[in-house]
Amino acid sequence: MNQDILKSVILDQHEVIKSSEIIDRKFKFEDKLNYVLVGLRRAGKSTVLYQTVLDLIANGVDWSQIIYINFEDERLSEFTVDDFNDILLVKNMLTEKKAYFFFDEIQNIDGWEKFARRLADEKAFVRITGSNAKVLSREISGTLGGRYIPQYVSTYSFEEFLRAKGVNITDDVWSKTSKRGKLLRLFDEYYTYGGYPETVDLRDKRGYVSNVYQKVILGDVAARNEIRNETALRLLVKKIAESVKNEISFTKLHNSLKTIGVSISKDTVIEYVNHIKNAYLIFDIKNYYAAFVDKESNPKYYFGDNGLLNLFLTDAKSALLENLVAIHLHNIYGDKLYYIKSAKTGIDVDFYIPEENLAVQVAYSLDGDAREREISNLLKLAKENPGLRLVIVTHSEEDLIKMDVGVIEVIPYAKFVV
Repeated sequence: MNQDILKSVILDQHEVIKSSEIIDRKFKFEDKLNYVLVGLRRAGKSTVLYQTVLDLIANGVDWSQIIYINFEDERLSEFTVDDFNDILLVKNMLTEKKAYFFFDEIQNIDGWEKFARRLADEKAFVRITGSNAKVLSREISGTLGGRYIPQYVSTYSFEEFLRAKGVNITDDVWSKTSKRGKLLRLFDEYYTYGGYPETVDLRDKRGYVSNVYQKVILGDVAARNEIRNETALRLLVKKIAESVKNEISFTKLHNSLKTIGVSISKDTVIEYVNHIKNAYLIFDIKNYYAAFVDKESNPKYYFGDNGLLNLFLTDAKSALLENLVAIHLHNIYGDKLYYIKSAKTGIDVDFYIPEENLAVQVAYSLDGDAREREISNLLKLAKENPGLRLVIVTHSEEDLIKMDVGVIEVIPYAKFVV
């Protein structure tokens, strides 16, 4: 690799970081540990690295010690695993002091993990980002030998979105009509277009999200996995979007594609779904009451950002709200988050976190039949599990419903998550 090009990439990146506007994401990193930041493309992983760089500079580190390389820079299009050692040569051209290494989208270079392990073995300071779960695959994790800590970076939470908008949540926000109204207006924006950091001040938010989706589906999924049938892939994503809120099997997905003339095997459907998950476009949660086989084959899928889901839906208020709650809970609890559906007991609960003794239903509104339906499901579960905290998350309604088994808290999403 031409070392002058590498040097230019590093120095140019310094200028990018210096000119960036940073919203602190409040991630906590140990100085003596190395991390791999993963998550959706454009979710803000690079910005988290920028914040780390600026913190180092504020604490006396010199810019010459910052070795930041974005592997999506077109000047590195010919970079291969054999060129990694040139990074160390360029580092020594820039400084004799300790270096701090930052590698953005490193999964673009096959074999990167061996270099990353070498740096870790030499006790270097390293931060890595990747937009594909394969950077944490079993094979790569084995090569890294436990020397890197994974950290998932989502798009903005609602609290982060508000801070980016310059809004601080105060204790009186729910008691003052003007403040409550502004909060709900901003929530509707977040609920509709999602939390991509760069959409905060954009007018064409949907256009931006659509462009990100095209990059994910064509680049991170189709091109990276050499998928030729892009039509089938796109239609599969659409079918998954239409199934949000409901459990769905690979067989159902396969049959739904077949009915619209898309002829791919069930095994290919399974393969495509895994690729879509690996790009962090979607995630799944399992049925707590199901047998292991059913847990794996009949999950509920949700999208990693509401803006992405909203590209496929029209007039789907309840699906968008449930997707937001799923994102919030999944970011906190990961694979400890479940749903409950039992034909035997008739229980159908949207979210269940056993370690927190918490059950959550989602209803855009409790008007009409919705109130009885949502309360009934929580009551059935509470009778089998005394002491549960019972919550119904709504768009804007708030209440305390006193029952024989306890209290059901009706909470607006904005109050539930902030």
